[in-house]
Amino acid sequence: MALTEPSIDQWLAEAKLDPAAAQCGMYLTHNGVVRITPKAQVREGVEGLGDVARVDFSYDREGLDAAVAEALTWPGVYYVRVWLNEGELSVGDSIMYVLIGADIRPNCVDALQRLVGKIKNDLVVEKEIYA
Repeated sequence: MALTEPSIDQWLAEAKLDPAAAQCGMYLTHNGVVRITPKAQVREGVEGLGDVARVDFSYDREGLDAAVAEALTWPGVYYVRVWLNEGELSVGDSIMYVLIGADIRPNCVDALQRLVGKIKNDLVVEKEIYA
């Protein structure tokens, strides 16, 4: 069963009240969602797997805490917040939300891409179940 998703509007409101907010000139969000097309088909062109019916999703909580702490050391990054879902997820369910606050656009874009990549490549376990 999927967890209750956070409100990005609420997250942004809270981020703008954070003591580091005066340093942030940009906030970017990422919302990863379960899609019907298998990952191997999208990334590697593998055909014939069928549609994704659900994804069994888990992650390394300690690793996530460490990744967030590390992201706050990257150039220009002053605010980071992450939410990951867990359990059995259906097509359309959110997998994750990430919010990055940074001083300038290049630092914000780079940090978001780097952190989402770290999470997806190193910290999550996703098992697609096909229809």
